[in-house]
Amino acid sequence: MKTTVAEGDCRQWDEDAYKDSILEERESHSLTIFRTAFSPSPTNQNPKFIVAASSDGSIATYSLSSLIASTPLGFGNSRAQNLFVAEPNCLLHGHDGPAYDVKFYGDGEDSLLLSCGDDGRIRGWKWMDVLEADQDSLPQSGALKLQLDLANPQHKGPWGALSPIPETNAIAVDTQGGSIYAAVGDSCAYCWDVEESKIKMTFKGHAGYLHSIVARNSCHQIITGSEDGTARIWDCRSGKCSDVIEPGKYKKSKEFFSYVSCISLDATEKWLACGSGRNLSVWNLSASERISGISTRACIQDICFDDNQILAVGAEPVVSRYDMNGVVLSQIQCVPRSAFSVNLHPSGVTCVAGYGGVVDVISQFGSHLCSFRCQAYK
Repeated sequence: MKTTVAEGDCRQWDEDAYKDSILEERESHSLTIFRTAFSPSPTNQNPKFIVAASSDGSIATYSLSSLIASTPLGFGNSRAQNLFVAEPNCLLHGHDGPAYDVKFYGDGEDSLLLSCGDDGRIRGWKWMDVLEADQDSLPQSGALKLQLDLANPQHKGPWGALSPIPETNAIAVDTQGGSIYAAVGDSCAYCWDVEESKIKMTFKGHAGYLHSIVARNSCHQIITGSEDGTARIWDCRSGKCSDVIEPGKYKKSKEFFSYVSCISLDATEKWLACGSGRNLSVWNLSASERISGISTRACIQDICFDDNQILAVGAEPVVSRYDMNGVVLSQIQCVPRSAFSVNLHPSGVTCVAGYGGVVDVISQFGSHLCSFRCQAYK
């Protein structure tokens, strides 16, 4: 005789599954995207893929066309908690601990996808392998064959004890020189030889750990931003510091947040923007002088140049656009309540990401193409 189970029968209750579902929901809402990058594409074409580095250590790729097609009508009026969770094309377990940055080394499908994170490693995958990866066929660990796996050096303490591996907070690349530059938590920057997988040079001089780094390849220099409140310009041939920029010395009042959280170079590599607490400053590198200083309502967490204008995001749901003199040109509402990443594609499309695992893609006209929540790594 066939028996049926009445709806709501407590004998079928799975307490562990219920707890897991609650935990999974909370984790997805506390997920943070620290950095995004657009995949390499010809200048005149729209971006095809977005890569996201998450606080759970995952590196995820998303097809922009699929995201736009899956976005429900009227999503622009939705709040962050109502966003749909996007299905990634590929979801990799990149790091043990948060992943802080992603970059592409090279152009086109032959490039490497690089990431760095709290475990002090820089890892690289062939972009073609990532594109061709079948998510269902990946091992349970989410592992794809690594082309690069670099670990920061450990320092010797008393009695020969080794320190923990310091975290890598940001990376920059020089494809012509075959180098990857790392901003590290031991107050040093490192230049890695891509072919040899060895450190070619160490840049020492900061008094606090490093938040950001950019490569000024036309001048054989790198620029680092640090917890010590300075940005330093380094000669990549000698390893010596050639100039020190101090955004904090121009502030009228001493702020609690005096560190340099983010830096960005323009396309000519002659102008530098520095984010430090609730201040944004623009510097003429040729003359070694500050040309403008801007006070903002919230702490700045990422910046990028758009020709002779600057995009800035931070601890408020707004994308601000400034001119070089510090005049606010526009402010667009974005979905992340606190944004840690702003990234501009050559086509003019902007990607903003941050707290809650939220990514907001904005067209060159200021309209929202799509907004979604990234999938947490299971």
